[in-house]
Amino acid sequence: MTAWWHPLAALLVGLQPPVTSGDEMIYAWLCRETTRLERSFLDDVVTREDWEKKRATLYQQYLDMLGLWPLPERTPLQATVTGRLECADFVVEKVHFQSRPRLYVTANLYLPRQVAGKVPAVLYLCGHSHRGRDGNKTAYQHHGIWFAKHGYACLVLDSLQLGEIPGIHHGTYNHARWWWHSLAYTPAGVECWNAIRAIDYLLTRPEVDGTRLAVTGRSGGGAATLWVAAADERVRVAVPVSGMSDLHTYVVDRVINGHCDCMFLVNVYRWEWTTIAALVAPRPLLFLNSGYDPIFPMAGNERIRRRLEQLYRLYTDKPEKLFDIGVTPGGHVDNVPLRLMAYRWINMHLKKDTSEVYETPPAVIPGPQLRVFAEDKDLPRDAINGRIDESFVQRVRLQPPGSTGEARARREQVMTTLRQRVFRDWPETVPAASSPRAFGPGILLVTDDPIQVHVRHASAAAGTGALKLIVLAADEPIEAVPRWAKESVAAEDDVWLLVPRGGKGLEWTRKSPPNYVERAHALLGRTVDAGRVYDVQAVARWLHENDRAGRTVTALGRGQAGILAAYAALWESAIGAVTVVEPPASHLQGPHFLGVLRYTDIPEVLGLLAPRPLTIVGVKEPWAITQAWYKQYAAEDKLAWR
Repeated sequence: MTAWWHPLAALLVGLQPPVTSGDEMIYAWLCRETTRLERSFLDDVVTREDWEKKRATLYQQYLDMLGLWPLPERTPLQATVTGRLECADFVVEKVHFQSRPRLYVTANLYLPRQVAGKVPAVLYLCGHSHRGRDGNKTAYQHHGIWFAKHGYACLVLDSLQLGEIPGIHHGTYNHARWWWHSLAYTPAGVECWNAIRAIDYLLTRPEVDGTRLAVTGRSGGGAATLWVAAADERVRVAVPVSGMSDLHTYVVDRVINGHCDCMFLVNVYRWEWTTIAALVAPRPLLFLNSGYDPIFPMAGNERIRRRLEQLYRLYTDKPEKLFDIGVTPGGHVDNVPLRLMAYRWINMHLKKDTSEVYETPPAVIPGPQLRVFAEDKDLPRDAINGRIDESFVQRVRLQPPGSTGEARARREQVMTTLRQRVFRDWPETVPAASSPRAFGPGILLVTDDPIQVHVRHASAAAGTGALKLIVLAADEPIEAVPRWAKESVAAEDDVWLLVPRGGKGLEWTRKSPPNYVERAHALLGRTVDAGRVYDVQAVARWLHENDRAGRTVTALGRGQAGILAAYAALWESAIGAVTVVEPPASHLQGPHFLGVLRYTDIPEVLGLLAPRPLTIVGVKEPWAITQAWYKQYAAEDKLAWR
């Protein structure tokens, strides 16, 4: 092994780094990952049999990414009609039901004035419309009226946010609820589940023919149309309107900035986004949009068309009969041409009616008349809509291992699950960092091309003691050994400082909303913190491989940075010991990795390091679970608390 970095100055004379900002680096990385996932769209599907074999696995992964696997219990709906409006040629019932106990869904059911036998049904899902206490459904009443006048039952559903009993869609968009990522929670899962239960409700209605059911909606309702159509095969026809684009649009073109969290699942399986719509095949799917919609641009539509036509062609030599894209002039608006195309497609596939359709603007029903809960005093006091994000996805309940055999089995289970669902596609061995260049008081190293991180040698000389890597928090300067680490560093130690990606000097622009960088990572099946774990691994490997004595690295960090060091040690054998100072007790506080709280949490993760030496500093009382792990590995002497 060579120790090229001693003396550091001799090597770095005359080297100058490229001028690369944190924004440029992270954007280039996001584009690279997007391209990688785009290439994966049904890359192993050649025949219809290939697709049908693959579909079952994709379906389970899809529900998992919505927080719906295994499917929740279908608890009693407690459906209630609170009022009825009698109009000249249709009626409206004001309905609420509970998709889960105390999770209320409000809706208006539009019915023909005269119903003879069973009629086809349409579930209409609403976008954001800012109608206050009246709910989103009042802005989309014209759809319900048209369908009722033309012989359909149409249930117009409020969304979680901006419904009569509001919840929140904007947790990571502007409310800093990054624990949504650690739970793999998305309000898209709530919208999908509410829509599934709305179908359950429709099928209880004596007027409804359950074999003829369509779903449609616009904007956020267009996204929800795809959520439920992909999840529930009772949907026979789907017409999403201005509701989905592809990863290239969202990430490379940064269109994610125009969308809230209800538009996205948590992409832990690292799909190309069109795979969601692919799950609708071979059922009839009409993909509608406007030609000048800034948040659903045409380039994305064309890429989606090419991908889905390839799939539908496996079922028919005339795929346009089952899948088509319709485009009208205009921007992101609910315009008449879009509506008529939707009505025509649904008529054709539910009624076998190919005649032309028309729309006569109906009289607008005042919003307060469509309220399910007429007055504020009528709102249910037990509703959990506003805090459903806390319980919709079940967190792991940690238990200390009761025996060595149990500990080993649990360790294998957790490590496998982390690999498959949290750190998916993570390399078995992260390559050592490379390409050192002078940068400020230290050097830049490339960890995950094009990502560079700032590293500094903080010892006066090479040192003959332990080889230590201090992982700094994003806001810590890389100047000297920080005060919090001095107790853990001896005079003879060989000490290095690391600022992982996004830290001081190489930070990217942070603006909330829209939190572009952090949210784009989740669309690609990653988090910023996962990237920082990668950086720690790469730099630790670099230190180890370039050490004359072949020493392993002791990794140290404070707060969330300490947990980054611990996760790096899980995967990286070059890290022989870990010290965490004032660690958070749970991933609810961070660091954040997609879905980690469904499978494990910080006290157990630290226990998984056994029997390697672990020092925990600044915890008032030792964590019983961490202690139990070290006990089962007969390594109590390797666990220190200070």
